[in-house]
Amino acid sequence: MARSDAHLVWDWNGTLFQDMDAVLAATNAAFAELRMPGLRPLTIERYRELYRVPVPEFYETLLGRAPTAAEWERMDGAFQRHYAEARLGCGLAEEARTVLGAWREAGHGQSLLSMYGHEELVPLVRGFGIEAYFLRVQGRTGPAGGGKSAHLVRHLARLPEVDPARTVVIGDAADDAVAALAAGARAVLYTGGSHSRRSLEAVGVPVADTLREAVERAAEL
Repeated sequence: MARSDAHLVWDWNGTLFQDMDAVLAATNAAFAELRMPGLRPLTIERYRELYRVPVPEFYETLLGRAPTAAEWERMDGAFQRHYAEARLGCGLAEEARTVLGAWREAGHGQSLLSMYGHEELVPLVRGFGIEAYFLRVQGRTGPAGGGKSAHLVRHLARLPEVDPARTVVIGDAADDAVAALAAGARAVLYTGGSHSRRSLEAVGVPVADTLREAVERAAEL
């Protein structure tokens, strides 16, 4: 099959899915439950300044030391339980349907890649009625907490018609840009999610405040 033209790989949490209120609520609820020194309630501003991937490094910043394997398992378990409840009130980001439709109408391809669990991700995307916009919807199948680079490489390998050099990853985290570089793609980072604008600008790739602007910047690349 001939390789397609420009392709977008969309991130889910904090990008197409507007869940930062749920993430913050789940994080603080988990902190209260765990009662570990250093895990104190965070504001959204503080969360965005400190957050990083792999996620255990985020907890290391808060604790002042790396969490043990047992501590990480407890932290992740508590967060996932609280998030599963909190995310029920979340919806798609503003402009999500518009930009997905416009990109498809322009004749370009797009796919969805998330570190959210695959079994949870697929019915969620399907429930919003946007699954058909994507050539592939892929979530995490292994343990939580890792980086996205290998995940993206595998994702693109399963899309043989897509040229990584003509691919742009749109996400809300510095790790999205790191993953894009590892896969031979490019990235545009969106300020509506987990990182502050200052953190994103430090990465050295284009930064956008809206999804529409993110797609425009991607098209320029």
